[in-house]
Amino acid sequence: MHSESTDMPWDYPQAFTMKRTPAVNDIDGLNHTNNAVYVQWCEAIGWAHSEQLGLRLSDYQRLNRAMAIRRAEYDYILPTLLDEALTLATWLTASDGKLTMERRFQLIRDSDQAVILRGRWDLVCIEVSSGKARRMPAEFCDAYLSAVIDSTSSAAPEPVN
Repeated sequence: MHSESTDMPWDYPQAFTMKRTPAVNDIDGLNHTNNAVYVQWCEAIGWAHSEQLGLRLSDYQRLNRAMAIRRAEYDYILPTLLDEALTLATWLTASDGKLTMERRFQLIRDSDQAVILRGRWDLVCIEVSSGKARRMPAEFCDAYLSAVIDSTSSAAPEPVN
């Protein structure tokens, strides 16, 4: 994992990246990487990025707060195959500084730099013990808000509805 992979055509600057390669168990009946695997990879990179910013699961538990996915969107653009080298990136692209954040994802095939997937999570801060929406604690604001990038000048297309 590293914070920038500038040789890729990322939609946004300051990518937090993670290398991924589909394994035998990731491949479905169509001989492609199963879509559910991409969702798991997004979860993995989201946690890794959060940890790199200084917030771990133990901090969520200690603070009785968590950023929970309220809505997730994935655009599956191209398939991937067994053993293809891929790079997954994530960014925090918006936050109201109180309750909500947005996280974006992009998966690129290393060999030809084709975009495989784009994703977006709308996150809401919750109280872990009750599941109710609660204001972000100062530790969340300190870690996350400084990482929110300016996404207004990106090359990312808006999802088609």
